[in-house]
Amino acid sequence: MKNWRVDDVMTTAVVAVSASTPYRELVDLLVEHRFSAVPVVDSFQRVTGVVSEADLLRKIEYAGETEPRLFEGRRRRGDRIKGAGRTAADLMSSPAVTVPSGTSVAAAARLLDGEQVKRLPVVDDLGRLIGIVSRSDLLKVHLRPDDEIRADVESGVVRPYLLETGRDVQVEVSGGVVTLTGQVDRWSTTDIADRLTSQVPGVVDVVDELTFDYDDRNIAGTGIAFGVA
Repeated sequence: MKNWRVDDVMTTAVVAVSASTPYRELVDLLVEHRFSAVPVVDSFQRVTGVVSEADLLRKIEYAGETEPRLFEGRRRRGDRIKGAGRTAADLMSSPAVTVPSGTSVAAAARLLDGEQVKRLPVVDDLGRLIGIVSRSDLLKVHLRPDDEIRADVESGVVRPYLLETGRDVQVEVSGGVVTLTGQVDRWSTTDIADRLTSQVPGVVDVVDELTFDYDDRNIAGTGIAFGVA
C-alpha cells in the first residue's frame, strides 16, 4: 500500500522571489498567477520567508501611519513597519512555515490547519525549495479511482491483518466509501480493520458490516489495549 507524501501532490514548477524583490513586483506576481503567497529564497534556494497577500495589504491598511500610536502593541507595531516596507525582505513573514520532503499528506494537512496558512513550501534536507503544496493539492488524494483504493485496502489491511482471522472478507468501494463485509474472529479485529482502512489515502468513510465470533470489548475495557504497531 502506497503511503502518499507531499512529493506526490506538490507543484514542482515553483515561482519564488529574492529578498530584494520590490513591492510592486510582488503585487504583480500574486495577481498575475493568482497566488495567495510566494516563498522568498536566498542564492542557495533556501527558503528564508514567505510574502502573503496579508503582508502586502499592510501598505493599504497603514497608509500614512508613520508614527506609533499610544499604547501600540507589538503585533500592530510590526504590521505598521511592514506597511512601510519596500522589498520582500521588509514584508515577508519569517521564519517560513515549511514542510520537509517525504512528509505524509495527513501531517501536511494538520500543519496547514494548525498554522492557518493556505500553502507550504516543500524543502529538501538542506532547506532548499523543491515544491509548493496547497490545500487543493492535498485534496488530490481523494481523486484516486475506487479500484486503486480497493486494491490498497486488500493489500494493506485485509491480507496482513484479516487473512488469518477472517473468513471471506470482502471489500467494496464506491465514491471513496469503503464497505467491509464478512466474518472475523473478534470485535477488536473489526476495530483494527476500521482504523487502518480509514487511513488509506482516498478513503472518505468506512462502513463496517463485519461480524465476529467473539466480543472482546469487555476485556478491552479492563485496560488491555488492542492495536497495531
